[in-house]
Amino acid sequence: MRRLGVLALALLSFALLAVAPAPSQAADWPTRNVRFVIPLGAGSGADITARMLAEKLQTKWGQSVVVENRPGGDAILAINAVIGANDDHVLLFAPASTFTAHPLLHEKMPYNPADLVPIARVTNTLIALGVPADLGVSSVKELAAKIKAEPGKLNYASVTGANDLLYAAFLKTEKLEMTRVPYKDPVTAINDVAEGRVQAFVGAYAIMRARIASGKVKAIALTNAQPAESLKDIPTAAQAGYKSLELDGLVGVLGPKSVAPAVRDKIAADIREMLNDPAVNPKLAATGQVVNPGSPAEFAAALKEQSEKVAEIGRVLGIKAAGQ
Repeated sequence: MRRLGVLALALLSFALLAVAPAPSQAADWPTRNVRFVIPLGAGSGADITARMLAEKLQTKWGQSVVVENRPGGDAILAINAVIGANDDHVLLFAPASTFTAHPLLHEKMPYNPADLVPIARVTNTLIALGVPADLGVSSVKELAAKIKAEPGKLNYASVTGANDLLYAAFLKTEKLEMTRVPYKDPVTAINDVAEGRVQAFVGAYAIMRARIASGKVKAIALTNAQPAESLKDIPTAAQAGYKSLELDGLVGVLGPKSVAPAVRDKIAADIREMLNDPAVNPKLAATGQVVNPGSPAEFAAALKEQSEKVAEIGRVLGIKAAGQ
């Protein structure tokens, strides 16, 4: 298995440039409307966070902040929209899991990772393993036993990305057989879990929340390394005895490489200020987000860490990385 170094190192090296002295143009940014492009549909964790931040940032910036959903296409539609615009007012607001797996999913990368730069870490999304409430399982151990008893007869929803590969690696590690059902949008996927058309899905808790509240879906584990204060009744995968299901959710803002280092610093600082509002934290916690703002360099380091974790998943699955 070859490493995902191209993506991780490109993101890290560009972020480190952001420590350069801030030129005066940062004080004038933004000069017009700002657009957050999201590779997921409405209702996703990133969408909820982006809209909450957009409302607060447009007051601070004195310019409209528009949230544009571009789901599907393995996040490539949204990424190429940002790279193609080459405009420091058009930014990608995304979970890292939508793109850190790209070197494993494509023989040739559909964009140049060096054309994107990390700008701000925003939150850690709580990622859950959800099952139909009427499936009759309440833990990962019980789910594994049911899959083993019915090899190949149960389905799991897959929205292309790191979370999909994580679950596939879990199945391989535990020697379990399920049928993969691909989806373009995680919201559609969780709706089908609720209706029992598929029996498992790994995705943002924010997407599952309404279906859990209605008694249709049960979250049996979180993939995050740390337990969630807001969801104390749901164990982490490691606590459940399945460390092969561990991967932290990570959401942040990226932009084209033309975004000046000083502007990146300004955006990150302003986002941190908005997230420090005492009223914001409980609202995001209720949607399955953990506030975790960070600088361009901090976000780049977190992306590098996730890329290395995804590389490990690739090794389990025997997938070669693109361009290596």
